[in-house]
Amino acid sequence: SYSCRELKLAINLSVLGFLTYSCACISFFFFPGLAKPMGLVEGPGGLGQGGMAATLRDDSHESETKYEEYGYNAQLSDRISLDRSIPDYRPKKCKQMSYPEDLPQVSVVFIFVNEALSVILRSVHSVVNHTPSHLLKEVILVDDNSDNVELKFNLDQYVHKRYPGLVKIVRNNKREGLIRARIQGWKASTSPVVGFFDAHVEFNTGWVEPALTRIKEDRKRIVLPAIDNIKYNTFEVQQYANAAHGYNWGLWCMYIIPPQDWLDRGDESAPIRTPAMIGCSFVVDREYFGEIGLLDPGMEVYGGENIELGMRVSCMSLAFMD
Repeated sequence: SYSCRELKLAINLSVLGFLTYSCACISFFFFPGLAKPMGLVEGPGGLGQGGMAATLRDDSHESETKYEEYGYNAQLSDRISLDRSIPDYRPKKCKQMSYPEDLPQVSVVFIFVNEALSVILRSVHSVVNHTPSHLLKEVILVDDNSDNVELKFNLDQYVHKRYPGLVKIVRNNKREGLIRARIQGWKASTSPVVGFFDAHVEFNTGWVEPALTRIKEDRKRIVLPAIDNIKYNTFEVQQYANAAHGYNWGLWCMYIIPPQDWLDRGDESAPIRTPAMIGCSFVVDREYFGEIGLLDPGMEVYGGENIELGMRVSCMSLAFMD
């Protein structure tokens, strides 16, 4: 598996309860941008620009209710532009690289159940805004039987008007779980390469070209983007250090120090070979993924695929990259 520092996403891991850091916040009292019919904001300016921390003056009972419902500050998310900018933490060398012109297209699959609408749409906006149009074949939203009414008509209407023909929605008639929902997304995809992501992410500049280049070089590579963190309460983007993915004796996927040979190279832009992966963000050749059996449909909850797929690919003497 490959994890490459050139690939930059900001992912709200705190949704899963991993991160509960505190930080100083910056307050904004007005919200430039184009207000949408659903109360959402598009365009530059306003809260959270540049990935900075933000707060609201009018914290209320509604805000607390949304915290409990979503596990993050959904009311603040609703006030942050769907097109906000975030910092580009890529190493200098990554920014200077050039890539082949004949890269394959990618289908981006987002899995969600009862996420905040603004968080889902910011994921969609960011991938469309930061992926060259000739490389992005489609965006597929897999709704694993959400019961949030906002994610029905409102979501359908928005993507139909905003991204006609580009964004597709797949709805499960019953709760299938994370793994089978990802498989549904794979089945719906039509491009040579598929990227699987949680629906609470923000993509950065230059995320896709290095991933597609690695896969073009060897279709048996699974590429894992480098990940930064979005604070659950302030939506501040925080940089993570370079790391590989490993696992402990409890079979939990975890960040580990990159191998010594990678450190000795002194090149932060170089890919890192890694024995495990995280399921919330990876890019893979579509046909190859089918050839190795996709994900295990018998898995009912998240986490197991991080180890199972990593072990399966490693045992087949294939390649993962961070």
